[in-house]
Amino acid sequence: MDIDDETRQIVHEIGSAINDSIENSPQVTQAIERLREAGYEMELTLKLDLGLRPNTPPEETGDAAVGLDLTDEDVRVLQRMNIRIDSD
Repeated sequence: MDIDDETRQIVHEIGSAINDSIENSPQVTQAIERLREAGYEMELTLKLDLGLRPNTPPEETGDAAVGLDLTDEDVRVLQRMNIRIDSD
């Protein structure tokens, strides 16, 4: 899908925000420091894939709601990223 420059900029901002969150996380900083104290250096590579699709209101698709199946591990990862999942 081709995206316009404004959308491309927004996607870039999302990636930067996630990167900044990780870099500025006290939890990440503390964990890295503990790893160094244990005698190791860390190399971290994260891959972020964003999938974009046009936003279609539910009444146009006939879907009232979309279900999302998450594993316990999915939920833990989202919680560590301070992402809340509402069930309603």
